[in-house]
Amino acid sequence: MTSGARAFAAVDLGAESGRVIVGEVGSARLELHEAHRFANTTVALPDGLHWNILSLFNELLSGLAKAAASARRLSGIGIDSWGVDYGLLDGSYRLLGIPFHYRDTRTQGMIELAASRVPPAELYARTGIQTMPINTIFQLLAESGSAIAEAAQHIAMIPDLMGLWLTGTFANEATIASTTGLIDARTGSWAHDLIKTLGLPTEAMRGAPCEPGGLLGDVRGEHAAIAGVPVWSVASHDTASAFVAAPLSSRNAAILSSGTWSLLGVELAAPLLTPAAAAANLTNERGIDGTIRALRNVMGLWLVQECKRHWEESGLALDYSELERLATIHQDDTALFDPDHPSLLHHGDMPSRITTLCGNTGQRAPRHAGEFTRAILVSLACKYNLVLARLRASTGRAIDVIHVIGGGVRNRALCQLTADITGLPVIAGPGEATAIGNILVQARAVGELSSLGQMRELVGASFATERYEPSPNDSALQTYERFLAMTGLSVSTPEPSLV
Repeated sequence: MTSGARAFAAVDLGAESGRVIVGEVGSARLELHEAHRFANTTVALPDGLHWNILSLFNELLSGLAKAAASARRLSGIGIDSWGVDYGLLDGSYRLLGIPFHYRDTRTQGMIELAASRVPPAELYARTGIQTMPINTIFQLLAESGSAIAEAAQHIAMIPDLMGLWLTGTFANEATIASTTGLIDARTGSWAHDLIKTLGLPTEAMRGAPCEPGGLLGDVRGEHAAIAGVPVWSVASHDTASAFVAAPLSSRNAAILSSGTWSLLGVELAAPLLTPAAAAANLTNERGIDGTIRALRNVMGLWLVQECKRHWEESGLALDYSELERLATIHQDDTALFDPDHPSLLHHGDMPSRITTLCGNTGQRAPRHAGEFTRAILVSLACKYNLVLARLRASTGRAIDVIHVIGGGVRNRALCQLTADITGLPVIAGPGEATAIGNILVQARAVGELSSLGQMRELVGASFATERYEPSPNDSALQTYERFLAMTGLSVSTPEPSLV
């Protein structure tokens, strides 16, 4: 450990994997090392698809024990995760059921049910959240009337639940709460009247969600290896933490948090609740210091992950670097499709689904792993360009650069395609942006840092980035125009509400 530096552990739980990262924060530099990495697995039960939540907590404990052993003294722990998923608790803060996976199919028909109770325009005007079947609001509707929903006294998003189990203290954190679709976008408080009208358990949403940077409590004594270490309430939605670590080079920068999901947007001082934003199906999620992330969720590298899983089950084992290499070889006659088509949301035979989409538009379907990967990456880059056009129209921002952060920075092919198709320079890095943002919020909580600007300056001084310039040719524009023709999408047409 560097002399004079303070060490913090970031627990970063992603949809595909989790990690515990130790960050040493000095006066002019932040240094990271990975203490533990593990798969985040699912469990298919008779009632649907669930997260293996107890295994996840055990991995968290194992990683934190390793983190504590690697540092002279931990000054804090912070926990972040993907959004929308939750556990319901009783009055004694006991978990009432195993949290469902957001890709479970039980939300089918719930968007329509919600619309029958609250008009979609009214729902968006209050919450400002992109309509997706995975949203907490629709998951809760699917549970309405169940014994668990009737007994629920608290809703705990995944980081809230992990914090409760570590410290014995429960709190809803603001950035992760904003992904539920049940927070008033203007006030940051639970929209109780809306929750009641929807027929959801109003008693489960109580008290104002806490802002990032507060002390949740110390780790309980039964976790001996880390007992007494303070646990800080960070920006616990992983995208909110990642945005903290974006070393922005321009006020007009767009930020692309790239991983299982692609979240592309801009940082604003207030929510964007206009009809144009609603038509573009943009989301307004809360960030640090009252900022708003006006962005669009795009399906992301989940498409590659699910293809890879299917191929492995069929006996073809290819790692991500090999898939990327193959994608750069197979460049001719690339098939294009909307990566946000509803048929691509759930687990299953992803190559067959992509084949069907391509066949429906008269295109030759991909035949090999490289062609499938190429089709996914090019289609993603085209969708990013469409989202950017809608962001410009909705915000008035003259977006001039894209900062790519998160695990997707390692996919150099996608970074270059994004620059080519959008015609904008892409600045890629840091890759562990979520863990970095988590650590920086903790460091500010103990007085090591003061402002969001100072946090981002420290990121810029500590981590290298890679710049991708657009290729000077006309083929990118032709590819994008073909994408619009194949998908029927345009800047002016409303975006379908189903991802």
